[in-house]
Amino acid sequence: MTFTAVSLVITALIALGLIVSDRPKRFTQSEESNGLSFESTVARGFDNVPEQVGIATETGWDMPVRRYGTQDATKPLLIMVHGSGWGGLQFNNIANSLSSDAYVIAPDLRGHGESPERRGDVDYIGQMEDDLAALIKAEALPDQQVILAGHSSGGGLVVRFAGGEHGALMDHAVLLAPFLKHNAPTTRTNSGGWAHAMTRRIIGLSMLNTFGITALNHLEIIQFNMPKAAREGKYGHLATLAYSYRLNTGFAPRMDYLTDIAALPKFTLIAGSEDEAFFADKYEELMSAVTDKGSYHIIDGESHLSVVDAAATEGLIKETFK
Repeated sequence: MTFTAVSLVITALIALGLIVSDRPKRFTQSEESNGLSFESTVARGFDNVPEQVGIATETGWDMPVRRYGTQDATKPLLIMVHGSGWGGLQFNNIANSLSSDAYVIAPDLRGHGESPERRGDVDYIGQMEDDLAALIKAEALPDQQVILAGHSSGGGLVVRFAGGEHGALMDHAVLLAPFLKHNAPTTRTNSGGWAHAMTRRIIGLSMLNTFGITALNHLEIIQFNMPKAAREGKYGHLATLAYSYRLNTGFAPRMDYLTDIAALPKFTLIAGSEDEAFFADKYEELMSAVTDKGSYHIIDGESHLSVVDAAATEGLIKETFK
């Protein structure tokens, strides 16, 4: 056996040891109470909810979406990308409010929503970028302004989209308290108690992927600390409580996240002053070092989740419309 082969075997054994040594955890009541505040979403119902339909895309998947307003080339196409654990319904209230000025689409990303093929999983890293590109191609009219708005991990996906092969399809980005990377200075420890990452599994799977070994990428590597009131409430059946390695990797900017940030078109960043997951006041310093295309806004009194429906958020999004 050659030295290279021996090295590969040793690396694979170490990686497998790390993977099998890490297991999912059960959140305690104390941990649940110290996570994100879901009061603004759990107790709130949704009015004027459009029927969810499937949009046929070139990827061969009928993407489940809700449409708000009517398609009109003189108005922008606004695609709202949900955060981790939830689905497009989280945007129902603000989407209704914006629908007179834009054609709004709120999809359930692959692996999420009412009845995904495999909850918390996708086929390959980068598939959600391809899905968003296919949605834009299916719905955008010629010369129509295309805006991607993403919350939390959805904002991270919008940043990733900008730095990937489909970035030119987007004219403007709206980033609502975006997740940039676990080690970015904007991220609080464990995203403020929301996320539990199986670190050893992640390291082991990353080692295998370095050698092109992807057979275990379906394994769960992150869990979400959703309180009982949310996961057992009216919309609990829509929750996704854990992600596979390949979904989670593709639902965030790349390791060199600053390069993805630098590729953004003109963008508007909005965060709440009381954000429990991220440091709202650190976005501008970090991102303006690599791009001058952003405008940054901190909304007083709003939390990580409540910022989505804040009146100020609606006004700032409308300012992006041509």
